[in-house]
Amino acid sequence: MHENLIQAVSIFFTFQNILIILLGVLIGAVVGAIPGMSTPMGVALVLPFTFTMEPVTGILLLLGVYKGGLYGGSITAILIKAPGTPAASCTVLDGYPLTQKGQARKALDMALYASCFADLVSNLSLILLAGILASLALKFGPPEFFTLILFSLTIIAGVSGDNIIKGIASACLGLMFAVIGLDMVYGTNRFLFGNWNLMGGLSFIPVLIGLFALPEIIHFFVNGSVDQIKSATMRGGGAGFADFKRCFKSILRGSLIGVGLGAIPGIGGAPSAFLSYSEARRTSRNRDNFGKGELEGVAAAEAGNNGVAGATMIPLLALGVPGDVITAIILGAFMIHGLRPGPLLFVENISLIYALFIGIMLSSLYLFIVGKFTIRLISRIAEVPNRILYPIVLLLCLFGTFAINNNMFDVLVMLLMGCVGYMMLLFRFPAPPFLIAFILGPLLEDNFRQSLILSDGGISILFRSPICIMFWILTALSVVFLVKSRQKNISLST
Repeated sequence: MHENLIQAVSIFFTFQNILIILLGVLIGAVVGAIPGMSTPMGVALVLPFTFTMEPVTGILLLLGVYKGGLYGGSITAILIKAPGTPAASCTVLDGYPLTQKGQARKALDMALYASCFADLVSNLSLILLAGILASLALKFGPPEFFTLILFSLTIIAGVSGDNIIKGIASACLGLMFAVIGLDMVYGTNRFLFGNWNLMGGLSFIPVLIGLFALPEIIHFFVNGSVDQIKSATMRGGGAGFADFKRCFKSILRGSLIGVGLGAIPGIGGAPSAFLSYSEARRTSRNRDNFGKGELEGVAAAEAGNNGVAGATMIPLLALGVPGDVITAIILGAFMIHGLRPGPLLFVENISLIYALFIGIMLSSLYLFIVGKFTIRLISRIAEVPNRILYPIVLLLCLFGTFAINNNMFDVLVMLLMGCVGYMMLLFRFPAPPFLIAFILGPLLEDNFRQSLILSDGGISILFRSPICIMFWILTALSVVFLVKSRQKNISLST
């Protein structure tokens, strides 16, 4: 272990790695602060630029964008009541009323402090738990991995969007797109339609960019140009240590809630933020002030939101299963660099894992620096008119897609996936289940077929161990729970 740590330090401590994390956090904060742009969109646009980097450098850049984006969404949520991310919509509840009271700076400071603390707690949980989970996963065979992936897809499809049927349909569509190309077992063509460009399947980057970046651009131009409103002036004094101490209990609770929910594939930051907020309101002495400009409400929401950042990496690194759409993109980055997250990664590339852990801890410090010293500038970026911003984003999409293989076919795939994504946006089909199913589809198929080969075609092998049975039970329970919660929401709305 001592030798691995020394090697990890030598891998990480280069000028490029130290600078790239700072750049990633800054890019993420800017993207998160722009209403209409999302953190997955920012990570997707940055991904093509990591191809020529070393694996650790490229992955740390994406992680920096991820962490910066989670915090950046709170800036416009507090200043102009326009959350940059879905989870930041919880921050609006008390953040914007504080701005109306002339305490915008105090709200922004508390959001920063809560975000950094929760991010640190989440990073520590990743370092402590990922290795333990990976050692347990070494006992998994093809049947266990098949049932695990099936359970993950069920959870992700169920909690993404308002309709479980649409979520499952989106995941099934992603699985269909994943099987395009040559069958790796028998070498037969699948859905090629006579086009040799499809023999290797659909490239990950064109699908990703088309699915997440283009629909927002198409939606903007179809619905007409609407410029952003001006940011509020950051008046008032900042939050001090006394304010942080008063809110510390809610921040710690929100951080732990974020870690717990973030480690479950598919939950994401929004449910964590609202659960943390509701718990803070329930236990606070100032519960009557919540929703009217309570600093503790901002702290709880941001702690719950940022607490998921490191925790979503736990199932990714330990099991090879992404916790949300952003970690699905990061999984793609691992694969592009010839790495496969999972238990074997801890055996074959443990020095790389330790190097990533060092960079992840440094990102918490950079998040504080970026938030403390560049917040005024970042808040002004949100005023850039979308009629100027989105053409620039479109050019980045085209450039990033073409640069992968210098192939116009990839650009065509991106444009077609943009149309698919836009139709999904119109009919409220969630995109995350599609992307995660597209990434996990080959792994799901491979483990299923390996299981059948091991058992000479017998399905009973999928129930051979307590681990398999546990995942089947969890899958069934998750479907029942999601259906019942959906029926409850329908009855309440009527």
